[in-house]
Amino acid sequence: MAQRTQLGDADCAIAQALDVVGDWWTLLIVRDAARGLRRFEEFQRELGVSRKVLAERLKLLVEAGVLAREPYQDRPVRHEYRLTPRGRGLLPVLVALQDWGDGWILGEGEMTATTEEASREAVRVHALRGTRVPELLLPDRFGELRDPVAPDTAFTVLYCFPGAYARAESYPPGWGGIPGAKGCTFESCTYRDQLAEFTAAGATVHGVSAQRPDEQREFAEAEQLRFPLLSDAEFALTTALRLPTFRVAGVSRLKRLTLVVDRDRTVREVLYPVRDIEASVTTALATVRTAASGPAGV
Repeated sequence: MAQRTQLGDADCAIAQALDVVGDWWTLLIVRDAARGLRRFEEFQRELGVSRKVLAERLKLLVEAGVLAREPYQDRPVRHEYRLTPRGRGLLPVLVALQDWGDGWILGEGEMTATTEEASREAVRVHALRGTRVPELLLPDRFGELRDPVAPDTAFTVLYCFPGAYARAESYPPGWGGIPGAKGCTFESCTYRDQLAEFTAAGATVHGVSAQRPDEQREFAEAEQLRFPLLSDAEFALTTALRLPTFRVAGVSRLKRLTLVVDRDRTVREVLYPVRDIEASVTTALATVRTAASGPAGV
């Protein structure tokens, strides 16, 4: 491996971070590790990078403590790579880069919690159909870790929302003027009121936001929600699925979208953008009922 040029500013955290993750391939490897890729061949197939370059970048990330190298086969010895706590600390960096790219490269730089039907952001999100949700755990509003995909029902409806609060004064300044941001309380209450129908159809409902568990708990108790709200404040699910975000008051928020996922963790339907909240809930329920009635839903 060629000797790396060391950045001279030892006191600048930005320079020191770039010394580890300052090239194209390195951050893309971290991105794909967050998406659930583990093995050398998986990274190479996804990235199209040469074996030499990939081996060098993986070695660098292991030496930097971003990835852990663990054997999964003895003869011949083969390894897989997993994000360490230090590596997971890069997830907000990936979210910020994606948010900037969606807003300023793929978009027009507007503050928005939604998108246009034909946007490249929407194309990326709709490409989740047929993919699997990686195995991960998110804290619920009580801090208990839960799988976002329910193990005991045929389907899970994951509705992602920007943020909902028990008190109006808790909303960030200017929230009502951000396209697509309003409506989180209405959406959650609509799922609450139709929860029995989702249950009868064989589906669990999970709400997901980047809010803290304590914020979600206060909201859920105020609105008497009877299904889990999951916190993705650490962006594990967001980076795993490359879910779209926007940033307001210094905090990254999930844009409103809905995924219908089956027991095998396969995304069966994607609703994005969500312009009509009530219609999106109706569509999610119809999707579950249709899927449950077919051979794959049995």
